[in-house]
Amino acid sequence: MRFIFVFLLTVLLGTGCASEEQEMFDLVIENGNVLNLETGTMANQTLGISDGRIVKILKASEKHTYIAKETINAKDKYVLPGFWDNHVHFRGGDSLISANKNFLKLFIANGITTVRDAGGDLTTSVMQWKKQISANELVGPTIFTSGPKIDGPRGTWAGSLEVVDEEDITKALDSLEAIPTDFVKLYDSRISGEAYLKTIAEAENRNLITSGHMPFTVALDETIGAGIDAIEHLYYVMKGCSSEETPITQQLVNKEIGFWEAMPALQATYQDSVAQRTFNELRENGVFVVPTLHIGKVLSYLDEVNHTHDPYLKYMTKGIQKTYEGRIKRALNASEKAIQDRKDLDTFFGELTKSLHEADVRLLAGSDSGAYNSYTYPGISLHKELEEMVANGIPPLDALRSSAYNGADFLKKNTDYGTLSEGKLSDIVILEANPLENISNTKHIFCTVHGDKIFYKKDLETLLQSAEVDQNPDL
Repeated sequence: MRFIFVFLLTVLLGTGCASEEQEMFDLVIENGNVLNLETGTMANQTLGISDGRIVKILKASEKHTYIAKETINAKDKYVLPGFWDNHVHFRGGDSLISANKNFLKLFIANGITTVRDAGGDLTTSVMQWKKQISANELVGPTIFTSGPKIDGPRGTWAGSLEVVDEEDITKALDSLEAIPTDFVKLYDSRISGEAYLKTIAEAENRNLITSGHMPFTVALDETIGAGIDAIEHLYYVMKGCSSEETPITQQLVNKEIGFWEAMPALQATYQDSVAQRTFNELRENGVFVVPTLHIGKVLSYLDEVNHTHDPYLKYMTKGIQKTYEGRIKRALNASEKAIQDRKDLDTFFGELTKSLHEADVRLLAGSDSGAYNSYTYPGISLHKELEEMVANGIPPLDALRSSAYNGADFLKKNTDYGTLSEGKLSDIVILEANPLENISNTKHIFCTVHGDKIFYKKDLETLLQSAEVDQNPDL
């Protein structure tokens, strides 16, 4: 009897110890093919998540004992960081606040857990959405925003901060820091070259991150020298690759030609040796480039492609669709030469993107979606951008890196984002097929995890349905 009692006590104590050693998680993602965007490797792993962070990464091949409030079986699935759209816009004035807010659902429904808002006139609303999303009061991605753009007097976009002299620059940057914004976005419609360069330099002095367009009255190496951190769109990179940049710039300063008239001249004088010097300068100074290839393709072929039956139009209010009209009319009323020039430029930009990648210039995947950008829809357009990158020679792994991994690095948020590592936020997308084999597989989403929120496939479908808008009223 004494032997049986000791044996039972030993078993009970042993069971108690084992139970004390069990780890507890809010969520466990089991047996997934986890893609490490930093190394490019994929491993069969299990992720333990608590309080919206990855707290443990376990080898799926080893036996583990844990307790989880919820478990996702990711066997034969592909697990990677939630997607980042590194160039979106929330804008259009007070009448389009609700329409822009509706975009938030489209991002999450497409596995996009983070967006970089590159300037608009809805900063008050955007800051409110940020707080509500963080407090789980609103479904939407993490938003990093520039707030209003910086431009010159009577700039193109409503809400822009006008700068002419150093006093204006100080006031503009002070106001952005007071909001506070996550980076500074510069625009090129009215700002002088001098004010533009001084704004970048002063932002650099304040350790602020900058990105933007570039006045064509400025040389690209001047912009890089002032301290720009990212170039939005490829027009400005192309300018720096021209053997005739200096004389063409002078023609622009003299107002002998305009922006679009300069395009064919710059394209025709692209010189590989000049381009390589420019690429080296971009790389050595850590300047990111945002190609925005998808919107370029859409706008270049508006004369050929009928978008009236696009599936995503059902998520766009009449008010948003009305903002598309300006670009559509300009495209349809353009001369045959202008239409062909635009298409030739689109092809050239695809080749330029490949050349930038081959020169190890870091790219950021951004859709440029939002009001005024015709048929470039929030959410799905990020996937189209990745497809365009791959179609132009970017390997799928590097296209994926240009989303979350490079996005986090650009905004200096890589402590929390960019890879699936212990200690990082649990922004995760689980795909049903391998995106390294076919980049279009990024659209085949099994589940999205955003912090402590889980959206299964049926939840994502419900989100899309709830984003449909009434097409009858003139909203």
